[in-house]
Amino acid sequence: MEELELAIKPILAILAAIALALLATWLLRLTADHVFRKIPDFKRRSAPAKAPVFVVLLTVGLRIALASTVSGQPWFGAVDFILVAAFIAALCWLFLAALSVAERLLLRQFSGRVTDSRRRRRLTTQVTLGRRVISALVITLAVAGLLLTIPEVRALGTGILASAGLISIVAGLAVQSSLANVFAGVQLAFTDALRIDDVVVVEDLWGQVDEITMTYVVVRVWDERMLILPSTYFTTTPFENWTRNNPKIKGSVELDLDWDTPVAELRTHLDRLLASTPLWDGRTGDLAVTNAVDSLVRIRIVVSSADSDDLWDLRCLVRESMVEFIQQHRRSSLPRQRWEIMPAATDLATDSAETGATSV
Repeated sequence: MEELELAIKPILAILAAIALALLATWLLRLTADHVFRKIPDFKRRSAPAKAPVFVVLLTVGLRIALASTVSGQPWFGAVDFILVAAFIAALCWLFLAALSVAERLLLRQFSGRVTDSRRRRRLTTQVTLGRRVISALVITLAVAGLLLTIPEVRALGTGILASAGLISIVAGLAVQSSLANVFAGVQLAFTDALRIDDVVVVEDLWGQVDEITMTYVVVRVWDERMLILPSTYFTTTPFENWTRNNPKIKGSVELDLDWDTPVAELRTHLDRLLASTPLWDGRTGDLAVTNAVDSLVRIRIVVSSADSDDLWDLRCLVRESMVEFIQQHRRSSLPRQRWEIMPAATDLATDSAETGATSV
């Protein structure tokens, strides 16, 4: 009877720990929903934190339950070690989930309150990268905590600390480039030099910043390719940022035409075209002759748009419309080359002789 009681007690304690963990998780969830009820869509956005909360409470409850019922059993030490390791891992999971929920809520609040796209992109970049930096620190501390629970590792740590100077030098040399990228990523985020959704020109390619991590930046090139560059690239190499201060942008279209080109008619056609398209933001729409040498004149058209995507489409539209207008209405303006045929030297001599004989 006593043996049966010893076998039943831990089972009942485990079931009680599971039930209490479920109840505590439900109560915490209910309390959080009530406290943050004014935050829109809080329940759905905080759902990822529900599972790690339950696991943390369950590991604590199981450890207390087993310690109070079977602490004298020979297998209790191994089970207790597993529960401690599971608690540390679950706690790390909970911190990461909480950071993810906080990031979602912050970005949700910023999206609703901040109307300036430049400021919104800067906040998005800083919040995202800040969450990743803290996540890396949490994971590092969790791994360190797991290692410290192993007695053999703790004993080995004494020897490691004794030679910490040498190890620090070796480790520093080994991860120098990685650390440089990490610091460069933090610098990009918090100095506002580069933001998510910025339009940049890197490696002679036009693209949009799709992601900024601690060590690299992902640029979506115009043809949908993903260009992955180390963070140090943007701190050591000059690059073009078309949306650094304002997403509004200007661009140019150049045409080489004949000297017979009616500039006033082209300017009138450009005004009609810009007035008829929503791609133009109304700020700049100029046409000027920027060069006139040899057999061609260069027409330069400067237009403006609300963002880089509209600008690209507007430039293509202007170029196509101008070419079509010249082909249909002013074919004489098409570029051409002119040659003048001069008589040969012998013909000139003959002509001179004939002219002299006639005069005589």
